[in-house]
Parts: sequence; C-alpha cells; structure tokens
Amino acid sequence: MQMYSVFLHSEPRMARINSMDLEPAVDWDNLRFFLELSRAGKLTVAARRLAVDHTTVARRVQALEKSLDRQLFIRAKAGYRLSEAGRELLAQAEAMESAIASIEQPSLTADKLSGQVRIGATEGYGTVMLASQLANLTRDYPHLGVDLLAVPRSVRLARHEADIVITLERPERGPYVITKLTDYVLRLYASEAYLASHPPIRSREDLSGHIFVSYIEDLLYSKELFYLDEIVRPRQHSLRSTSILAQQEAVAAGAGLAILPAFSARKEPLLKEVLVDEIEFTRTFWMLMPVENKDLARMRVCWDFLRDVAANSHDVMMGRA
Repeated sequence: MQMYSVFLHSEPRMARINSMDLEPAVDWDNLRFFLELSRAGKLTVAARRLAVDHTTVARRVQALEKSLDRQLFIRAKAGYRLSEAGRELLAQAEAMESAIASIEQPSLTADKLSGQVRIGATEGYGTVMLASQLANLTRDYPHLGVDLLAVPRSVRLARHEADIVITLERPERGPYVITKLTDYVLRLYASEAYLASHPPIRSREDLSGHIFVSYIEDLLYSKELFYLDEIVRPRQHSLRSTSILAQQEAVAAGAGLAILPAFSARKEPLLKEVLVDEIEFTRTFWMLMPVENKDLARMRVCWDFLRDVAANSHDVMMGRA
C-alpha cells in the first residue's frame, strides 16, 4: 500500500538504474514488489498490501535479483531485510517512484486513483471520529482501499505498520512529514446512576473516596495518558483497561468515574460531566508519514482528507459541540 501502488493498473515500465552500472533494463513492475517488501519486511504483509499471493511477491523479487545479478534481501526467520545492494537500489527505486507519481498526478481522477492506504490511529479517535468519515472517502474514491488500525497502542511507522499515523507524541527525529492535526480535551465523567448512589462531588477533595475506572499503568503506551494522578490518587479501581472505549462502557454502566475524551463521551447519553469548571486536560494529535510517501497521489488524498476531518471537527474535539 505504498506510493507506487497507484500504478498497479499501468502498463509495465522499463527504467535503467544507471548508477548501479547495469546492462539490462529493470522492469518497474518488479520494482514495485521490491519496494513493498523492503517496507513491509514480510512476504505476507507485502502480498496483502499489493493484493496478490505471497508467492507472487517472492517470484517477482527473485526475478529482479536475477536480472540485476545481485542479492537484494537477506532472508531470516524474522523476515526480510535489505542487503547492501538492496539499500543502494532502494534510494533509486524511491526516486523513480516519486518521479512517476509527479508525471501521472495531473491526469489522476477519482476513478483512476487506486491502491491501499493503511492509517494507524488511537483507538478512540480512529473508532469514534474516523471510521464513518473514511467510509465517505472510499465512496468518493471507489478504487481506493483503506485499512484503519484503531488500536490502544502506538502504531509505528518505523516498523512499517502503517502508511499514515495519528499519534499522541510528536517524533523528535526521523524521515517523516509531520503536522499538528488537532487538539482535544478530556474531562471527568460518571453515570447518573453512579452519582445518585455515591457521596456528592463538589470539589477535587471529594474524589478521594470514590471508585475509578482507568488505564493499566504499566501498559500505558504514551506519557500523554498520565493524567489521573494530577487530580487524585484513587483508593479503589473497579476496572482498569488498555482500551479507552472499554473504560467508557464501564463508566456508563455505573462502574465509577473516569477521565474520557469529550469527543467520545459526548456520544454516550448515560454519561455526565463531573466538576465541569475544575477538571479538563488538553492533548494533541500529530499526524505523520514517511517522506517517501509524500508524493504519492493516494497518500496525499488521504492526508488532506484527514486534515479536513480534523478541521471540521474542531468544536467536537474541544468539547464544545
């Protein structure tokens, strides 16, 4: 599902890799498989992204190696990693990929845009805010396939788990295109049933005697999720979970209090904000993708779409809707 997948339906192209001093021309169609395997690291993952069988990926890569008379990958139990010759070819193949994308982009229409894009996002944002919106995107681009990884953990570009990632922490370094996507707020919630059956909460001091639902601390995937200790040291947890949506369901069922994203909690009619004027946390979602993806048409379409979704949802994300 990398950038060159846009050209799956194009006629095979031939290009000469001059800097490798090669006599034979190189089939661009084989280079697509090389690029995908270099990014995925596993035959099965590359095959899924290219919508082919894993044996096809292996056969195409072997054909490329034979035509170049070079071993491009080192095979191991953990997967495929580039050899020295593979690393040399990678830079040139990516340059070709970008050049072809630039040539074809002007004539690319919704009917012609194709391929897979894998988007990684936090569980709450991916499920509550993106899933329905991405359905609209795929209706507008009928040949575009989108994988949404909405999971309660960090999705890592460095491991080729996704093409575009929405994360809580801005990377300090790396070959990425990065943008601030949106801020969002979290507030304290409980069900009306819980509040009616427990002592009243008029100030933060009253919280110490209450029951909480929260994350499992030693499994937190981001330092940005450490916020409960800022308001109280709970004496009792009725439930802890790695899933923010599981926490929300438990709180709606009366299990206790929890800090939840306003954009998600607002959709649950059984939830009520607690200490509205006293407790609010603001966090930021960052969006990033590998630099080599930036010139690929389908990546740009998804990138711009995700930015538009965030901009149009600003009031919801800030708890004002």
